[in-house]
Amino acid sequence: MPPRDAEPQFLEPLLGVVFDLDGTLVLSHHDFGKIRAEVIRLAEAHGVVPGHLSAREPVHRIVETAREEMRAAGFPEGRFWQFESEYQKAIDAIEMQALPRTVARPGAEPLLRGLAARGFRLGILTRSSERFARAALRQTKLDPFFGYLRSRSSPGPAKPSPESLLLLLKEMGIPIERALFVGDHLIDAECGTRARVRFYAVMPDPSDTANSGMTTERFLAAGASAVAKDLVELTRHLGVAAPPRTA
Repeated sequence: MPPRDAEPQFLEPLLGVVFDLDGTLVLSHHDFGKIRAEVIRLAEAHGVVPGHLSAREPVHRIVETAREEMRAAGFPEGRFWQFESEYQKAIDAIEMQALPRTVARPGAEPLLRGLAARGFRLGILTRSSERFARAALRQTKLDPFFGYLRSRSSPGPAKPSPESLLLLLKEMGIPIERALFVGDHLIDAECGTRARVRFYAVMPDPSDTANSGMTTERFLAAGASAVAKDLVELTRHLGVAAPPRTA
């Protein structure tokens, strides 16, 4: 990554805000342990040596390692693409199991309503499938706020590749120095900082036990420009709601 002093000067006012979905705007509580285990099972079925992949790694790291293993073993590229097709279908199915219990995170609707009222262009960048993301937005009634969405199913690289964020901003017509990316995970911070887009972190919701190890210090060390404890505080950070009255 370029040195910090080489980063573009952020210009005000912002024109658009891109949000992560799961954990940031909606609470879906995906079974990530089951997802990782299934990806590993399929990778091993396609020739990756058992024990070489760790369920402690995020899915995109597991997939990257599996691909490196297949290449090192001299497997044809087609074997990886078959593996990718199979694990994508498996993840899609597991994600959809979480849809009935998916709810909007507290404060999401007022935040988005305030941003939309001020004319911000809003987008979603998620590692979930297109099918789940669209269904989750409809179920939580957040879909009217988003005309732009990139998912794991979209053509091109997926998050945390910085290219995924840059492609979305290009579609939205937002230059990087006038954009903000908001997320609740270090993967989001990695994506935003590598794309040289201003990143604001939101601490994980208390119910999100899978992401409970995050701290303000870790987000700041990863390049976050600011950290909000929840979406209500983020709303005040962005100036789209008045602070609560004091007695």
